[in-house]
Amino acid sequence: MFTRSRAGHATLFAPDDICTGFVLWNRYTREGEGDLHEPSGRRFTTKAGSIFRNNATGVEMIFRALQSRNYRLFFGGQSISLIGTWMQQIATSWLVYRLTNSPFMLGVVGFAGQIPTFLFAGIAGVLADRLHRHRMVIVTQTLAMVQAFILAFLVLTRAVTVWQIIVLSIFLGLLNAFDMPARQAFIVDLIEKREDLGNAIALNSTMFNAARLLGPSIAGILIAALGEGMCFLLNGISYLAVIGSLFAMTIRPRIKKVRRAHVVEELREAFSYSFGFPPIRSILLLLALVSLIGMPYTVLMPVFAKDVFHGGAHTLGFLVGASGIGALAGTMYLASRRTVRGLGKVIAVSASLFGAGLIAFSLSRILWFSLLLMLVTGFGMVVQFASSNTILQTIVDDDKRGRVMSMFTMAFSGTAPIGSLLAGGLASRIGAPTTLLLGGVCCILGSFLFTRALPALREMVRPIYVRKGIIPEVASGLQAAATLTRPPED
Repeated sequence: MFTRSRAGHATLFAPDDICTGFVLWNRYTREGEGDLHEPSGRRFTTKAGSIFRNNATGVEMIFRALQSRNYRLFFGGQSISLIGTWMQQIATSWLVYRLTNSPFMLGVVGFAGQIPTFLFAGIAGVLADRLHRHRMVIVTQTLAMVQAFILAFLVLTRAVTVWQIIVLSIFLGLLNAFDMPARQAFIVDLIEKREDLGNAIALNSTMFNAARLLGPSIAGILIAALGEGMCFLLNGISYLAVIGSLFAMTIRPRIKKVRRAHVVEELREAFSYSFGFPPIRSILLLLALVSLIGMPYTVLMPVFAKDVFHGGAHTLGFLVGASGIGALAGTMYLASRRTVRGLGKVIAVSASLFGAGLIAFSLSRILWFSLLLMLVTGFGMVVQFASSNTILQTIVDDDKRGRVMSMFTMAFSGTAPIGSLLAGGLASRIGAPTTLLLGGVCCILGSFLFTRALPALREMVRPIYVRKGIIPEVASGLQAAATLTRPPED
């Protein structure tokens, strides 16, 4: 059964593998800083702190995880593949809106592509702990490549229909449901030195947000010049990079613990543990609210690009790219933090910032000003999700991590499809701007409720920090956040 020995974690995040990794890197690489502080004010000298005192240049310190051959291969392949993933996501949204001119259908396709995560993430998390992760990732990535090529063929031959897109989105959603937890847990198997894990997570996050910046911009140009089919084709080709890197790896066999509990029993324990402890429950509920009500703004971006700003695919690319720049800035802010303490407040403030950005964006009719507002929303979104992920990763035991993170995945990605469907339906009735405005208001209200409960949550978390060193926990927890930053592929 689960215990609450680590239920006092105080760091939160989603795309936060980025954030947490950066936090650790900054904390460890500051001159003479090998000490860690607990809420009680006590200091801990860590092994990692002494390692970072070695005579290494700043560049070597930033990219030290690349010294591991397997991670270097993974990083190179993923860097290319993620750009293709973002290109396909933008092309899919634009294609659906071009074919149907319906905000509701945008929501339907978004729902179809993400609902499998909500339904199967828990089971996938258990399987990721039981099966060979390396082979599991190879299978999911290969099938995702096939999906991209099928979509490219249908579009390039002008035979594509909306129902085909929906079916292929469901198929890719199933793949993502199993790929995300497996790839998340796989990161730790790629690093030769345990102390480099935090740096690997940080590099993953940087790679994710760089792709988020480049992919939509490239997609916008390609769609305007050559059509959506070229984006799907290039995404399919980009999978060859990551699949090739996976086959080139040499993975040491992993010692598996004997698990006697049934899968359903393990899931029941995970649910009881996650929602039985108020700090974890509060984090998950706020995350689910923002994902349900706020995150569907991405689904409605084609409506704003075409109908509100009277632009084309390139306008859509600029809007999503601006959000990516804001997200990248958010990771840098979290990287500059010297401690994980205070992230509870950061979660509340960033959720409010995200909501305020949505409200202002919904009221704006000036493109350049809306691009600035997209920077704000991207910043608030990533900081809240990443900080939430960090706290959760810190407070759980390693043997519970996969199952607790499956709850995080369901709160983060699992509620998004329901939100997409809801946003599409509302936008068809009351308009996309009003839909976003309501979403922003709900995010701010959720942040207010979380802020009211924060003092009590801190008191519950404090004994855990006193009992254990925060840094080792964060370092071991970072690996679970890495794959969640990969965007849902439509």
